[in-house]
Amino acid sequence: MRTSPVKGPRQIPASHPLAGKKVWIPRMSDGSTQIFAAMLRSLGLDAEATPPSDERTRALGARHTCGDECYPARVTMGDCVKILEQPGTDPGKVAFFMATGQGPCRFGQYVPLMKSVFATLGYAGVTILAPACETGYSDFGPASHLFARSAWRALVAGDLLLKCLLKTRPYETTPGDADAAHEASVADVCRCLEVPWPNDGVQMRKLQASLRRARRRFRMVPVRFDPERPLIGAVGEIYCRLNTYSNQELVRLLERYGAEVWMSDITEWIWYANADERRMLKLKGKRISGQMLRSTIRTHFQRQDEEDLRALFAADFRGYEEPEDIGEVLEFAEPYLPAGGALGEMTVNAGRSIYLAKKGVDGIVDISPFTCMNGIVGEAIYPLISKDHAEIPIRNFYCDETQSDLERDIGIFLELARNYRRRKPWPRTLPHFPAEESGGERASGTSAAPEIAECYPRTSSV
Repeated sequence: MRTSPVKGPRQIPASHPLAGKKVWIPRMSDGSTQIFAAMLRSLGLDAEATPPSDERTRALGARHTCGDECYPARVTMGDCVKILEQPGTDPGKVAFFMATGQGPCRFGQYVPLMKSVFATLGYAGVTILAPACETGYSDFGPASHLFARSAWRALVAGDLLLKCLLKTRPYETTPGDADAAHEASVADVCRCLEVPWPNDGVQMRKLQASLRRARRRFRMVPVRFDPERPLIGAVGEIYCRLNTYSNQELVRLLERYGAEVWMSDITEWIWYANADERRMLKLKGKRISGQMLRSTIRTHFQRQDEEDLRALFAADFRGYEEPEDIGEVLEFAEPYLPAGGALGEMTVNAGRSIYLAKKGVDGIVDISPFTCMNGIVGEAIYPLISKDHAEIPIRNFYCDETQSDLERDIGIFLELARNYRRRKPWPRTLPHFPAEESGGERASGTSAAPEIAECYPRTSSV
């Protein structure tokens, strides 16, 4: 039985503050950002990822910040001002999606900074959309109840596609095949999630079908696995780790110099935020409360959705299994940065580094902004983690536009990783590259890119 979307696109009321406005999503990660924007379109919003960063981004970001901000703030500011300065732009019809947070990290100051700069430049009419679960996601009008679950599914899907890309690209026999498969798969998922399906169940089935098509595309890419290629885990500040402009294409450089990269997921941070929310509720004596119930229910459905989507790639991600629970990561971090005292990405990165070491990676890179509190604390603790875990090499790469000789530093680090691989105590489970139909190992052969291009043409709109 064919299931159709709801009749016509969802519409937000004309009186809603977002009605008639273009919502721009900062491009933290190619793929995930476009998918997230597509999900917002299903709620009736006109949403799109910001254009890729460039030299104009750099110039505007530097002009409108003072230098005390972290690098992601500068890049984000540059991208936003670049949009506002386009001829004919009406600030009253522009909105920027900007998640926010609390605590000592400068991330919590992004929204006040943006409001101040926009007002100074004469763009006071710009809307900054900073939804939070405490407000019930009221920024999304009648479709508010759909936001939390759809957003979660969008982020999980983006993580899965990036994982497929990073597993496949280092071993492709024809350069560009894996990127083509990823681009086509992102476009496919966007087309799926921008549709206002009638309920969560239908949306899940459609998303699973889209991801099966993505799995097939990646399985069609001919590969030649090289067991001598070191596997490098990537942790760090979430924006710089994922934004290729900010980190100067560090992952591609690592691949070019002979490595494969296992990137920490976006959703890992959501799991940590959920765990910290429950920890704080317990400290406040709200172990039994409406807030705890809502958190528990939300976590239950997020876990269910993630398992349903990840199960599609069980054979493909053999050897790349993620922790069953964020508690495992926090337990690893406990002797170094206990979650009850050291908050934020520094704690997650410490525990994640140990998890990756035990999964058999050959080295770990921490990608963070220059002067980042989390990066600095991590750099101070990594030598002890390395000493306690067979001297696995861990290297901080700071993003600040002034990396003197990135290729030299990568070369030195990978030599250390290769030396460690010969003596590491935790063997790696070698990856599986299943064929789509037969279930056997796929072989090297003709590029799959032409078929991908024919079935799912590349587009500039997604």
